[in-house]
Amino acid sequence: MKTSFFRKFCFLALVVFAGNLSLTYAQSKPKYNVLFIAVDDLNNELGCYGSKEVKSPNIDRLAKQGVRFDRAYTQFPLCSPSRSSLLTGQRPDVTGIYELQTHFRKNLPDVVTLPQLFMNNHYYSARVGKIYHYGVPGQIGTNGLDDSLSWHHRINPKGRDKVAESTIKNLTPDRNLGSALSWRADEGSDEEQTDGLIAAEAIKLLEEKKNEPFFLAVGFFRPHTPYVAPKKYFDLYSPEKVTLAKEKENDLEDIPEPALFTKPSHWGLNEADRREAQRAYYAVISFMDAQVGKVLDALDRLKLRDNTIVVLWSDHGYNLGQHGQWMKQSLFENSARVPLIISVPGGVKGKASLRTVELVDLYPTLAQLCELTPPSDLQGKSLVPLLKNPNATWDKPAYTQVRRGDIMGRSVRTERYRYTEWDEGRQGIELYDHQTDPDEFNNLAKQSSHAATVKELAELLHKGYALKNKS
Repeated sequence: MKTSFFRKFCFLALVVFAGNLSLTYAQSKPKYNVLFIAVDDLNNELGCYGSKEVKSPNIDRLAKQGVRFDRAYTQFPLCSPSRSSLLTGQRPDVTGIYELQTHFRKNLPDVVTLPQLFMNNHYYSARVGKIYHYGVPGQIGTNGLDDSLSWHHRINPKGRDKVAESTIKNLTPDRNLGSALSWRADEGSDEEQTDGLIAAEAIKLLEEKKNEPFFLAVGFFRPHTPYVAPKKYFDLYSPEKVTLAKEKENDLEDIPEPALFTKPSHWGLNEADRREAQRAYYAVISFMDAQVGKVLDALDRLKLRDNTIVVLWSDHGYNLGQHGQWMKQSLFENSARVPLIISVPGGVKGKASLRTVELVDLYPTLAQLCELTPPSDLQGKSLVPLLKNPNATWDKPAYTQVRRGDIMGRSVRTERYRYTEWDEGRQGIELYDHQTDPDEFNNLAKQSSHAATVKELAELLHKGYALKNKS
């Protein structure tokens, strides 16, 4: 009897011990950290991926450590609408954000943002620099249009680039510095610039939080205008060697009037001024890249790379004279397409995916990678299948929209075509075949030989935006 009781006791003790061991293991199972790097106004082709013209060795290095998405698109080529969409997982027609003044919580007060999801799941969540919208350069050093519910900690550095605004050269003085072709080759060191301070603060947080799960968002302000960086980065480039955008005679004749953001073409600038402005843009890309490199070096030094997902993205692309357009707020490829790199520990390295993906896909992707349960109404699609196989079957198009006064322009991008409607087609449509016309010089929308393609893509566009099909 005693032996039987002793055996039962030992068995129950073993069960309890095993249960506790299992619980302890589950609790101690390492979580992926997330290093979430945002850059502002970065052109896809020039800002990374081994550009022959712009030096960005650190972003190139990151691309070799993960999957780069060569056909990634913003949902709205303007800072606040894009960032509000990405960080809530909702498209602009749901957030209701089409401009730079309204906070998304006015329309979605209870939405759980991407960093908030991590914070709710026992991650340390912090932001350094620009993640939600800031007016640049006016709101540098403030919280801007930030969301306090998303973070445990927020840091807002302000460097000499902000202090020296009065010395910045502005080629378009009728425009404020945040939307002007303006620059300064500054004195001093990287560490005195706002982005240099952002890198330093991010490294401090990595050092402090290396032993606990974290979601660290690091938002660099450059290459957003004004193009300010230490002079040594300007010395990397010569205006005479800058490659200007390709031009085509009568290029604008088949483009609907609302499609053009820069009016008149090139803001009336001469070629020498355009070369100087483009050189300055290149310089601040290289400066920003150097700051990204410092953060990546710290991740390696602290031995965090093996359990940290690194994401690098830009809120939209950037026009550099294509169709006479500069900066953003257009539905042309250079404005709508964004750099996007995702590096997962132990995952695919150095591969490119040519599938059409969107910034709104980042929320469900990071939730799945970190085994978190996201809100059920997210409008993106997890990119995990493409992180496992960049060439996997994928039939999801990308949608981008922009507003011109009271009318909306809406565009759908497949792997081959871009189709755009202005005011639901009442003020013009565009169709470009990227297989034969990557510069979008030939609008095929009114050619009878492409009527079937227009009809097919119009249906895809209307379905994606839940518009009534008029075709």
